[in-house]
Amino acid sequence: GLGFFKLFVPSGVPGVLLPFIVVIEVLSFISRPISLSIRLFANMLAGHITLKVFAGFVVALGSAGFVGILGAILPLFAIVALTALEFLVAALQAYVFAILTCLYLNDALHPGH
Repeated sequence: GLGFFKLFVPSGVPGVLLPFIVVIEVLSFISRPISLSIRLFANMLAGHITLKVFAGFVVALGSAGFVGILGAILPLFAIVALTALEFLVAALQAYVFAILTCLYLNDALHPGH
């Protein structure tokens, strides 16, 4: 019902400031899921691009003959290390996503606490 809109009008705000506060609160409410999705997308994209670049190094150096294969060993180990780092980042991002989602839901269900 209309009780939802009380979320955007904090108590004790002077009438002159009310339109500005409502706009700020609405933008804050809308930006929360957008910021969560951009954070998750950017972290996933950055990890995939980094792995793809190092995989390209391995393929390019591996096709350059024996010396290239020796040169491909370092980027290959870097891919293994970056994959482990990606697992760590994925776990950390899942934790941050869950915590922020819980905080945002708590704010939506219990305004003013």
